[in-house]
Amino acid sequence: MPSTRLRPTRLTLAVGACVLAGGAALAAYGFAYTDADAGVRPARFSGAPHCHRIADSAPASLGGLSRRDSSLPGIAVWGDRDIVLRCGVTPPGVTGDPCFAVDGVDWVMDLAQSTDTRKVIVTYGRDPATQVVFDGSSQTDAALIDLSRVVASVKQTSHCIKRS
Repeated sequence: MPSTRLRPTRLTLAVGACVLAGGAALAAYGFAYTDADAGVRPARFSGAPHCHRIADSAPASLGGLSRRDSSLPGIAVWGDRDIVLRCGVTPPGVTGDPCFAVDGVDWVMDLAQSTDTRKVIVTYGRDPATQVVFDGSSQTDAALIDLSRVVASVKQTSHCIKRS
C-alpha cells in the first residue's frame, strides 16, 4: 500500500514563500509609516538635499506643539498634524495672494488652499519651496519665525515684496 504522507511540492513551497514575503512587506510598510504620516504626502521634490536638511533641522517644538517623527522625506509634523511642513513643493510664481516677510524670508498665503480654520503658506523665491499647513488654532506667527530660520539657508532668487 502506498504511503499516505504528503510531500510538499516545489509549487507549494514557492507559494508559501511568496505569502510569507508579502506578509513581511506589509508589516515593514506598517512600521515605516507612523501615525504622523497618515494623510500626509511628500512633495514632488522632497528628495532634494535642502529638503533633507530642512526636515532634519526643524525644531522639536513649534507653536506650543511637540514634533512627531515622520518617515517621509522632506516632512516634519507637530501635534496631531496641527502643523505640517512639506519641503519640495513647486515654488509659486507671480501671485496676487498675500505676501509677507518673516526674518528675511518671503512667504505667500495660498488662498486657494486656505480656509477659515486652515492656513497654507509657501516660501516665495526659494527652490525648493517649503509649504507649511496650519490646521486649527496653531500659533502661526511664532511658528513662522522659527521656520524662517530653518528655510533661510535656501538661496532666495526673487522677492514677492519690495525691500527698502
